[in-house]
Amino acid sequence: MIKAIGRALLFDIDGTLANTDPLHLKAFNQVFGPRGHVFDHARFSRELQGFANISIGERFLPDEAPERRALILNEKEEVFRELVAGQIEPLPGLMALLDRADAAGIPMVAVTNAPRLNAEMLLSGLGITDRFKALVIGAELLHGKPHPLPYQEGLRFAGASAMASIAFEDSRTGVQSAAAAGIPTIGIRTSLSHADLVAAGAIASASAFDDPTLLARLAAAMAW
Repeated sequence: MIKAIGRALLFDIDGTLANTDPLHLKAFNQVFGPRGHVFDHARFSRELQGFANISIGERFLPDEAPERRALILNEKEEVFRELVAGQIEPLPGLMALLDRADAAGIPMVAVTNAPRLNAEMLLSGLGITDRFKALVIGAELLHGKPHPLPYQEGLRFAGASAMASIAFEDSRTGVQSAAAAGIPTIGIRTSLSHADLVAAGAIASASAFDDPTLLARLAAAMAW
């Protein structure tokens, strides 16, 4: 299959490929609750969702040394991985969309602020690791989301142009990152409302990947 020049699909992972945010919320409360920070869904989506761990540590563990912050956040990620093991289900329509993109020769890249171990576990659990041309980890770059750099790197790996591509995101920081990179971005409503996602910069939103309006938009944008 000849690659479609210039086009690409770029995906966040948590809350976009699979609805893992409730398990992240549970893990944060288990580890941060005894330290005086308890999160409901609204506070999670506003203050934690999509943020890199280093910024979360700086905000909520300001009195801890950086090394100690890292240990606490690693504990949270271990709890999350235990919670999510064997419970990873793709959002409706995801697998069919990946099949369609592969058939059309559209490269796909995963772009996330999650730690690499989490990201690799989720992609493996969904059985889709090999579908992606690259896995971009925000924490391994000079800037993570909401800076545009992670999505700029994703475009570079795909050999794609921003305006010919589409990104999928579920968080404010993720939408801001992709939009700042110049990529038309579809908000996935696993945690945030259509209004919240559009306010962050999304051009549209969908509840999942089987949304008929989304599929029609993709068919036009990807020329398949």
